[in-house]
Amino acid sequence: MRHTPARVVARMRFAISIPQFYADGEFDPQGFTAFVRRAEELGFHSGWTQEQVLTMNEMPQLGAIETMTYAAAVTERLRLGCSVFVTPLHMPVHLARSLASLDQLSRGRLEIGVGSGGRNRPYAAFGLEPEGFISRFTEGIEVMKRLWTQPSVTFDGRFTRLKDARIVPGPWQKPTPPLWFGGGHDRALRRAVRLGDGFFGGGSSTTAAFADQVRTVRAELADAGRDPASFGIAKRVYLAVDDDAGRARRRLAEDLEKLYGTPAFAAVAVAGDVGDCVRGVREIIAAGAELILFTPLFEAAEQMERIAADIIPQL
Repeated sequence: MRHTPARVVARMRFAISIPQFYADGEFDPQGFTAFVRRAEELGFHSGWTQEQVLTMNEMPQLGAIETMTYAAAVTERLRLGCSVFVTPLHMPVHLARSLASLDQLSRGRLEIGVGSGGRNRPYAAFGLEPEGFISRFTEGIEVMKRLWTQPSVTFDGRFTRLKDARIVPGPWQKPTPPLWFGGGHDRALRRAVRLGDGFFGGGSSTTAAFADQVRTVRAELADAGRDPASFGIAKRVYLAVDDDAGRARRRLAEDLEKLYGTPAFAAVAVAGDVGDCVRGVREIIAAGAELILFTPLFEAAEQMERIAADIIPQL
């Protein structure tokens, strides 16, 4: 029988970021395969990528869909996601086809994170203008949902026009794969509740800011009459664990500066010895996270083993 995911959070779940930062010629197929299979063996709920089409920092990065597809081919149970696709930079018909295909190829293991990306994205590089990017975002989500759920789509929108359009096959998961919405502004949180299946807090947000966002989400769910158990709440957590707490913090700070171009985000990460990391993650869970996406930026395989053995059992 075909699996259709229940949009219900039954317990705390833990996810791991999939290795994606490789320079030219560095990708190791055997090492990558060993990592995602080990993540599956350790019981992680899912493995997640990030999207960065143009390289805007010092971190070389493979494409999100391609990395998830490779991971799907060498695993059996691990769910696979991207947090997030900046969907206004995509043509919704193309993205809908790619994601439906990946959901079929993985036999229903896809999780989809989406975000508007903000006005300062390099729209001109994609042949687009920044004006109306929120309308482009919401319209694109509607187009993808219709293509995934309707036998034929006729649509006359501001950015997309379709007549008797079809995507066959659609996604394996019915009606659609889970849609997680990123973004921290109140308007973004309201859109998440209105259009999505979950909210995904960014790794660059503080625990205090995330707690405020969760309160807003829960209030919006109540106002909309939605069962909060049917709407997931997740957070990416940049983490480094080391018996030498100072070394963990220094190494993670260096990589976060490469990733974001500023040292400021080191303050929002969780780093240190096991006790430091357990306390930091417990605070994020107390703030409302039901899915934690652990994101180590160095020695990924070793960090994953320590997370599974030393941190998760204490949560």
